[in-house]
Amino acid sequence: MQEKSVEQHLTRRVNELGGRAYKFVSPGNSGVPDRLVCLPGGKACFVELKAPGKKPRPLQVAAQEQLRRLGFAVKTIDCKERVDEFCKKLKSGDAK
Repeated sequence: MQEKSVEQHLTRRVNELGGRAYKFVSPGNSGVPDRLVCLPGGKACFVELKAPGKKPRPLQVAAQEQLRRLGFAVKTIDCKERVDEFCKKLKSGDAK
């Protein structure tokens, strides 16, 4: 399974929850997460997507830590099962 497949699954599942999973690109800021997940009620979470078993690069880890220090929820997800777990938590109101 490739990262693209995990990303498509996330987008589909978030849409089912009534939210949006925006592709997040920030020119000049390398390492930012792949998606910004926005849900009804003003909930938001950044998501870094990886192929199964892959880990974020050091630059990505640093960007995630910076976002967490600013108070944002940030997740790294590497398979469809984790997408489903993440969306289940989102549905119950736990974006962190």
